Amino acid sequence: MARKKSSGNTGSGPAGAPAARRVPMRDFSRSLPMSLLRAREAVMRQFRPSLRHHGLTEQQWRILRALAAVETIEVTELARVAFLLGPSLSRILRDLEARHLIEREAAKSDLRRAVVSISAKGLKLIEAVAPSSEAIYAAITKRYGARKLAELQDMLGVLEGSLSGMEAADEASAEADE
Repeated sequence: MARKKSSGNTGSGPAGAPAARRVPMRDFSRSLPMSLLRAREAVMRQFRPSLRHHGLTEQQWRILRALAAVETIEVTELARVAFLLGPSLSRILRDLEARHLIEREAAKSDLRRAVVSISAKGLKLIEAVAPSSEAIYAAITKRYGARKLAELQDMLGVLEGSLSGMEAADEASAEADE
């Protein structure tokens, strides 16, 4: 069925671009989640070629970096610190274990739980990626500015801390329904 053309507004703005709709909220491009996603993408675009060169995905690198900072960690805690969902983490851990980059064993306190650690081969891979990673950080720092980068990281930490005690909207409504 053909759509009926309305008279007057053609639904397009300058140069044939769609007309902006008026919605009772801030402009999409100025939303905090979108700004953070765009910034994350700009940063990760710098690191992806190096990670690909070393046969790693962003998520695998995140896990290896998290594991390099601890002796061992329970899988559920690793999911939390690496910001990964359980099913994705399970698949990634299986891949890393098959490549002998991590080691997994049952937790001594509860045999139903698993703990993971980085292997010697995993540490060697981190050592191989580190020079490239640090060079990328140096380039970002040179382009953006050391002071501004430090301030940004501080501001993001403060933002995270200030929102950590705030209930998410869906959690608050779920509690209100109970």
